[in-house]
Amino acid sequence: MLVAVLRTVILYVVIIAALRLMGKRQIGELEPSELVVTLLMSELAAVPMQDLGSPLVFGLVPIATLLCLSLIVSGALISSLRFRTLLCGKPSILMKDGRILQQELRKNRLTTDELIEALRAKDITDLSTVQYAVLETNGTLSTILYPVYQPATRRDVGGTAAPAPGLPVILVNDGALLRENCALRNLSPSFLADALRRNGLTDARDAFLVIVDEQNRVYCLPKEPT
Repeated sequence: MLVAVLRTVILYVVIIAALRLMGKRQIGELEPSELVVTLLMSELAAVPMQDLGSPLVFGLVPIATLLCLSLIVSGALISSLRFRTLLCGKPSILMKDGRILQQELRKNRLTTDELIEALRAKDITDLSTVQYAVLETNGTLSTILYPVYQPATRRDVGGTAAPAPGLPVILVNDGALLRENCALRNLSPSFLADALRRNGLTDARDAFLVIVDEQNRVYCLPKEPT
C-alpha cells in the first residue's frame, strides 16, 4: 500500500513539474500540440499507478521524453512562423459586419448552433451587433462589437471618442513580413516603409510586431537587442 502511495506522489510531482516547465498557457488555453502532450502524459502516468509490478522508470522515461519533445516544439513555434502556422493554424473570421461567413463556418466544421451558443456565452444575442467574430487557434471565440454597442468609456462620455479600430491585422510578426495581410488591407510597400521609418526602423526584419487597424493606425514594436 505504501509503495502505491509513493509511486502516485512521485508521478504527481513529475507531472506538475512538467506542466510548469511547459508554460502557464498549458494550464488554460491549449494549442493542439499541447493538448496531445497533456493527454499522453496522463495516460503514461496512469499505467505505473495501476500496475505496481511495472517499474516506475517505465512511466518516468516516456514522460521526460514527451517533455523534451514539447520544449523543442515550443522553441520551433517561437522561432518559425511557418511551422507555427502549420501546427496551430490561423485564426478564422466567422462573422463580419453582422453576417455569418458560411464558408468559414463549414471550413472549421462548426454549426450555426455552436456559433450562436458561443455568442450567448459572451452575452450577445443580436448577431447584427457583431462587427467581427474570430475563431482563435486555441478554439476560443473573440468578438468585436460595433462601437455603438460597446460599453461606454470616459473618452466616450467626454465626447471625444476615437474612430472604431475595427479588426487589427498583423503585418510583421517577429521580423517576418506577412504579405497576404498587406494585400488584404491593400497596403502598399511604401505604407509599411513609412510606418517603420516613423518608429526608427529601416527594415521589417528589425520589427518584432507591426499591427495596423482599419483606420490605418499602426502599432510598431522593435525587436529587443539580443
